[in-house]
Amino acid sequence: MTKAFIFPGQGSQSIGMLAELAQAFSSVSATFADASDVLGYDLWQLVQNGSAEQLNSTDKTQPAMLTAGVAVWRVLQEKNAADPVVMAGHSLGEYTALVCAGALQFSDAVKLVEDRGRYMQSAVAAGEGAMAAILGLDDEVVVKLCETAAQGEIVEAVNFNTPGQVVVAGNVSAVNRMIEAASAAGAKKAILLPVSVPSHCELMRPAAIKLAERLAAIEILPPRIPVLHNVDVKTYAEPEKIKASLVKQLHQPVHWTATIEQMLADGVTDFVECGPGKVLAGLNKRISRRTPVFPVYDSASLEKLLSA
Repeated sequence: MTKAFIFPGQGSQSIGMLAELAQAFSSVSATFADASDVLGYDLWQLVQNGSAEQLNSTDKTQPAMLTAGVAVWRVLQEKNAADPVVMAGHSLGEYTALVCAGALQFSDAVKLVEDRGRYMQSAVAAGEGAMAAILGLDDEVVVKLCETAAQGEIVEAVNFNTPGQVVVAGNVSAVNRMIEAASAAGAKKAILLPVSVPSHCELMRPAAIKLAERLAAIEILPPRIPVLHNVDVKTYAEPEKIKASLVKQLHQPVHWTATIEQMLADGVTDFVECGPGKVLAGLNKRISRRTPVFPVYDSASLEKLLSA
């Protein structure tokens, strides 16, 4: 078994996530306690008993998802199951991967992604940005339709999630034009997503500039385990190149399909998804139907991985 570990981003969060795993492993609540000390509020309380609206605010979602991924990683380390040859994370999950690879200190990363969320929220006024999922069209068709639908505004293909599943982002009116164009072009589905921030498009450039300034003060080390980056599907040992990749990632597309295909080409036989839910497992099954994916988020899913 040649394992790759993958870490989900925003969209996998839910109230009550990892509650059962925390009962079985004290390291889960300890990881959230460490994050709470950095953030200045009780993150576990928010994740377990807060409102979905609170948790879905991007400056809360990002530290919550990073902490959840690291908590699962620590459980897997306890069980001697954390031995991947390569790692990657979807969008925000790239930060989780870098923490688990030893490139980023957990305490630095928690505060960094909280700030990243604030930068993203402030880059585009509420109601001015949107994202939509386009299903059933080739990547190249979606890119071309975005160019036509822009009409002087921004709408770009930003998440290449699986063959035939692309997310677009940009100005609301341009995204709505894109939805109409995709439907007319024969898309199986073209729907707005319930998000407040148009991630990974040109509208995030102001946030990327702030993130670059913030990253300048953060220590990043060469990863102990290679991490494939979203923007170019490459691994980097040099801290400055890792920082540059994280900055680009904020306003450039996530190439998830290419990331998984690269791992498969490099000999990966099994994937482990660390974090609540199984969103990435679902995507991976559409990229490579026969390759096993083990999402770990409770005792039963952990046992399934360990027995395999």
